[in-house]
Amino acid sequence: MLIDNKEIVLFQGDSITDCGRNREAAADLGNGYALMAAGQFQYLFPEKQVQFINRGISGNRVVDLQDRWETDCLALKPTLVSIYIGINDTWRKYDSNDPTSTEKYEQGYRKLLQITKEKLDAKLVLIEPFVLPVPADRENWREDLDPKIQVVRKLASEFGAAYVPLDGLFAQASMKAPAASWAPDGVHPSPAGHALIADAWLKAVGAIR
Repeated sequence: MLIDNKEIVLFQGDSITDCGRNREAAADLGNGYALMAAGQFQYLFPEKQVQFINRGISGNRVVDLQDRWETDCLALKPTLVSIYIGINDTWRKYDSNDPTSTEKYEQGYRKLLQITKEKLDAKLVLIEPFVLPVPADRENWREDLDPKIQVVRKLASEFGAAYVPLDGLFAQASMKAPAASWAPDGVHPSPAGHALIADAWLKAVGAIR
């Protein structure tokens, strides 16, 4: 298993990770996959005494993570860093005409991973972004998002990170129930969607099969 005794696990990302956490309470994990994954892990392995921290912030892109990485990652001295970033790097192109090129996304993401390895030698978990066709025009986002997903896969391989292949998992889940039941706006997961992410995350770190 990737997580040993008394490790400090940091969840980083955007609104999907943030999920309504109380910024005034440092230990608050929000109401989404971070809470679900941490709760399940601590239930299964209470003897490991693992600490979980959530520093996801709604609306963040890679550039925002770079701006706050010193405070919201390095200063916390996590032993495992889980990063889930990318959908806003695509979304802003379509709602604000403020695109992030695949090249800039890759460059910024790689810098985050390099500094994390250099300063902390932390283990890494990378979660790929996903989008579902709810509403239908989300389908147009694929031309921008798909190359970014390929970047995350490449970086996970390059840095030896555990990998959570969410885009495929959500597509597969949408064969069992309508896409909107997993993410009502195609982006933000429902409780079932968050449970899917938590399950996939726990499998990626070897906590469950």
